[in-house]
Amino acid sequence: MPTAKGRLIVATPPMDDPNFERAVVLILQHDSDGAFGLVISRPADDVSVVEDGTLNAWLSRSTSPATLFEGGPVQQNTVLGLAKFDDQSERSWTSEVALGLRTIDLDSDATNALECQNLRLFIGYSGWGPLQLDGEIAAEHWFVVDARAADAFDGDPGTLWRRVLERDPAHRDWVRSFPDDPGLN
Repeated sequence: MPTAKGRLIVATPPMDDPNFERAVVLILQHDSDGAFGLVISRPADDVSVVEDGTLNAWLSRSTSPATLFEGGPVQQNTVLGLAKFDDQSERSWTSEVALGLRTIDLDSDATNALECQNLRLFIGYSGWGPLQLDGEIAAEHWFVVDARAADAFDGDPGTLWRRVLERDPAHRDWVRSFPDDPGLN
């Protein structure tokens, strides 16, 4: 199966896992060792987990909505930063992942956030073992669609699931007729 790195996987309803119901996940790594991504469509309900002053400084400079996002169910005691820059300069406090996006070393000086064109912080991440994501895609638990770097910093993440599917011709008609609450159908 081709790599999903740099693409979005979009949960097909109904997803039996509440961690991924109507989730849009940006895949940052996908190879023979497994896959790693961030749910980019789910702002965290409770941001009180941020007690660290340095982390608050990063969060205060993040792209609107300036809140933590639920990156996935793995290592929810970890916060990951994702950024886009106006230029392609190498920065010692970042690592390139996909689509020109970079992960951030949040232990670095928070004034570095001023260099970010866009910045978002995620609690936890989404991870799959070798061939696990490939199997889920083959079983049609996920739609794989092209990503735009701006998707990771979307200003209305609550509607991202529907909007991403509507822009893809293969899913456009299907999602337009899909009810917001299928249980009421």
